Amino acid sequence: MARSAEKTQQIFTWSGTDRHGNKVTGEMEAQGPAYVRSTLRREGINPRSVRKKPKALFAKKVKPKDISVASRQVATMLGAGLPIAQSYKAIADGTDQPKIREIFSAIRLDVESGTALSEALQKYPRQFDALYTSLVAVGERSGNLDDLMDKVALYMENIEEIKAKVKGALWYPAAVLAVGFIVTVLLLVFVIPQFEDLFSSFGASLPALTAIVIELSQGFRELWLQIFAIIVGAIVALSMSYRRSEAMRHRVDRISLRLPVFGIILRKAAISRYARTLATMFGAGVPLVDGLESVAGATGNRVYSDACMSIREVVSGGQALSSAMSQTGLFPAMVLQMTSTGEESGELETMLNKAADFYEREVREAVDNMSKLIEPIMISVLGGLVGTLVVAMYLPIFKMGAIM
Repeated sequence: MARSAEKTQQIFTWSGTDRHGNKVTGEMEAQGPAYVRSTLRREGINPRSVRKKPKALFAKKVKPKDISVASRQVATMLGAGLPIAQSYKAIADGTDQPKIREIFSAIRLDVESGTALSEALQKYPRQFDALYTSLVAVGERSGNLDDLMDKVALYMENIEEIKAKVKGALWYPAAVLAVGFIVTVLLLVFVIPQFEDLFSSFGASLPALTAIVIELSQGFRELWLQIFAIIVGAIVALSMSYRRSEAMRHRVDRISLRLPVFGIILRKAAISRYARTLATMFGAGVPLVDGLESVAGATGNRVYSDACMSIREVVSGGQALSSAMSQTGLFPAMVLQMTSTGEESGELETMLNKAADFYEREVREAVDNMSKLIEPIMISVLGGLVGTLVVAMYLPIFKMGAIM
């Protein structure tokens, strides 16, 4: 089935002549060029050339946000009574992203051929993870696919909002520091040498700060290639190590939770994603033990992912969920109490959603407060760097003015 699915994803461009001898061109999605030719002949077109459409060199990747928007559209159309295949066809025809059109067209063809929607989605694990396909499968079995798709869409919207907040919190200071580094390098390479030529004609000793800055500029200009090679090499080595080593990823995630300010945001984000995902799975009717396995991959942090698997083992042994969560030492007392209350009252989904709502608000407020705090700090850091270099260059001029 996988190979046939790949064939259905091909888009062909064709050119030919119609019944009146006029030249016509177009595109068609089909299993192969033979299918395109036979279809055109049935429509009264004489095909001259049929070629597979080349993929764009810089084609956009399908982002989780794209899947979230598409899921909301599917939920709306299913709720309005449209068939599954027609819903996916409408999205494929209406999008301007080739990859989404390709995937949703292939899913539509699979569904029309009798394949279950959850099975069709499983062919694209990068776009539809195990949690997504599990919820869709539950919806198919229960006959409430439109309600489940609505839950999936709402879940993805909440998760993507928190992810965007956390990424924004991490990228802002990194971008400011990068700008500060670039400005400093430009000053050392292009501005400081101009002052160095001027000072060489003074015939007097330079202030200590000025001498240090000039030596730093000289050293950077002489060794800039080695410096950049070391920086780039370190970044590449760390990136490859992070991608290939599970121990490295686990260590980085553990350290990130201990960072000042950022660690608190990451911890609250992981708890909110845990609560939201578990509530969605439990509310959809997925067994708690099975749901925890999907939750592990949705927390966004390997420390909490490992904790989910530990909770799963304890819960499968017969202990309460709140008790298993308390043993990890990663969840605040409020979350444990709300989980325990939900278990006792039979409203676990409601209590977990309330916990997720609370921590999502906490993340938003923490990010907003951090942005307000970091902005003046970053401006001060940049001003300090540039100001130090400027003062160092003008100290000899001030000294000469005082002597004269």
